[in-house]
Amino acid sequence: MTDNNSLVVVGAAYLRHQINYKVIIVQILVTIFLCVNLSLIVTFFSKNSFYTTMRYILFAVTLLSDSFILIMSDMLLILSYFRFTIRIGMCVIIYTFVVLYTFVTPITLTAMTLERYVAICMPLRHAELCSTRSALHCILIIHGFSSVPIIVILSIFFASASHSLYTQYRICSMDMFVLLQWHNHVKLALYECYFLIMCITIVFSYIKIMKVAKAASGENKKSTWKGLRTVILHAFQLLLCLIQLWCPFIEAAILQIDFMLYVNVRYFNYITFYLAPRCMSPLIYGLRDDMFFLALKYKASFGFLCSEKN
Repeated sequence: MTDNNSLVVVGAAYLRHQINYKVIIVQILVTIFLCVNLSLIVTFFSKNSFYTTMRYILFAVTLLSDSFILIMSDMLLILSYFRFTIRIGMCVIIYTFVVLYTFVTPITLTAMTLERYVAICMPLRHAELCSTRSALHCILIIHGFSSVPIIVILSIFFASASHSLYTQYRICSMDMFVLLQWHNHVKLALYECYFLIMCITIVFSYIKIMKVAKAASGENKKSTWKGLRTVILHAFQLLLCLIQLWCPFIEAAILQIDFMLYVNVRYFNYITFYLAPRCMSPLIYGLRDDMFFLALKYKASFGFLCSEKN
């Protein structure tokens, strides 16, 4: 126990020494990523065809969700850095939205994969199943499924925590909601169940689209193979989301070994698997879509021409 305490004290001193430049780097990256996402969101609202087409509507949902996570995670980082304490009841509210929108993105990616499956394998029913009205219903369903994990996690937390805990002031951290070891096991099992279902959906869509791609010819073949590559991109995005949700469990194991290593690994995971995919994946997806790319290019060039005239 004494060794653990001394390890934390030494580690804390090291952390304070290293944190300044790390926090600054995070602020620069978050600003860049938010600017990129904002430009994609502005492009989405620039044409009627975007916000009346299901795949673009779902794409916008991932953009808004990722931007929200970028802002909230950065806010929590700053509060933690300045050792700013807040009431645990308020932290519960923040945690609720963070976990909710952490799941919104991967579930939306799964829905986008199913939309591609319908478009390629059931083209005659695509207009009926993927209408604007269906997209709005789909968004409600996505948020409904995304709320299940946080409902389970908070239910366990409320059942285990004392009433006096909610009025206490602490640094808001996701770790404070794990009061007992089995809470982590439940959370991990829940995460694995969700991603197993999503992976099965992705693999099913991939196999079905692959069969259509082999049977198609000419322009249909080209369009089908492009849809297949889109499904692969969604699978890669889901993999990044899965790694992101596994990171806290890996970091908790490393903390028991070496605090310095824990700090560096956590920082690396935060940049690589939490921040970067919130911008790079949507940007890649947006650039791959011909119509969206042209609209984004027009917006960028129009802004440049306006600045040139001024």
